[in-house]
Amino acid sequence: MEIDGIISAIVIGVVIGVLGRLVVPGRQRIGVLWTILVGVVAAFIGSWIASALDVADTDGVDWVEWLIQIGLAAVGVAALDRSRPRQGRRGRA
Repeated sequence: MEIDGIISAIVIGVVIGVLGRLVVPGRQRIGVLWTILVGVVAAFIGSWIASALDVADTDGVDWVEWLIQIGLAAVGVAALDRSRPRQGRRGRA
């Protein structure tokens, strides 16, 4: 992968991560960097899945690929949020 492909994957990953975070209801307790990382990973995996399903290269916007990537990002954000320990009423009797 060339440098322009990596840069575009990061930019797309940011957008995918933010959209995935918006899809998940409620407040997420993960930071911006985790959201970006989840989005980049979701973009790569979503592109691979779309290629495997032969829906990645269409004329115009690849809506199915975008939906797969956003769905994966939403699952990733929700999973990461659920894995974080809850803060608040710890230690109170």
